[in-house]
Amino acid sequence: MPVRGAEHARCRYPASCTDNNNGRHMPETNPKSGASLMDYAKALPQYLLPHHALSRVMHAITRCEARWWKGPFTRWFVNHYTVDMSQAAEPDLSTYPSFNAFFTRRLRDGARTLATAPDTLACPVDGAVSQLGDIMAGRIFQAKGRDYSLTELLGGDTQHAAAFEGGRFATLYLSPRDYHRIHMPVAGKLRAMTHVPGRLFSVNPATARAVPRLFARNERVVAYFDTELGPMAMVLVGAIFVASIETVWAGEVTPPAGRQIRHWDYDPEAPNNAFEKGAEMGRFNMGSTVILLFGRNAIRWLPTATDKVDMGQALGSRQIEQ
Repeated sequence: MPVRGAEHARCRYPASCTDNNNGRHMPETNPKSGASLMDYAKALPQYLLPHHALSRVMHAITRCEARWWKGPFTRWFVNHYTVDMSQAAEPDLSTYPSFNAFFTRRLRDGARTLATAPDTLACPVDGAVSQLGDIMAGRIFQAKGRDYSLTELLGGDTQHAAAFEGGRFATLYLSPRDYHRIHMPVAGKLRAMTHVPGRLFSVNPATARAVPRLFARNERVVAYFDTELGPMAMVLVGAIFVASIETVWAGEVTPPAGRQIRHWDYDPEAPNNAFEKGAEMGRFNMGSTVILLFGRNAIRWLPTATDKVDMGQALGSRQIEQ
């Protein structure tokens, strides 16, 4: 699907295009972090792995349509991760042409209930609330003893970052067994999108505790929307073996060629750039993380961190000014 909007071919924010030393320097240990020695042991090999090469291999494997491969591998995956196929629109595994088609499967009608009450924010994905809270002094909490820069997360875009200073964030982790389509938490109009190249560390809780600035180092796609709750950003964070990230308006955004930040601007008043609450906006081909950003005094969160969440359930609501 062709991408609409103007692409900036050169890097707009060169200081944050790539991690230092191509992201391959050894991990720092932080005695004040919540990471255990086991967390560091799991994270250390990831600094040495060829993240993008492995993900390109996975991209090909998950799209292989050979029956001798995709059938056994899909059945193993369902059994290993106890995937509930009764919630799928098509529960018969043999009907999926590839593993990726299964992984990005639709849900059956009625499998999820959308929080439709006015001023209510719906969860955009199935997953778990890894962290949520305030954006303080331009920093976002990652794990005990770990945080990262809001501006760095957005690829160095200080103008967009200013809209979320003092606002709120939620980090939502999708495990392999979860539904992997991403939906709008509130009705919005698409204004811009940025693709920020980076590393592809795992985004599981152990890695989040051990790897500094994890979400600001990994490859990510940032979509900006105008909503009735003010500006909203949805940051789709890639991870090891997450071979591509798609949006419904641009198709497959990653994997791209090159290491430069790319940016697209959109006309928010164009009819095809308007999305209703609950509408699909993208998908992960393999699992990863979504970070939601809202501006100051816009919303309040409802669940507590580590809560299991389903797409569509109430995640937050409009903040009532005191």
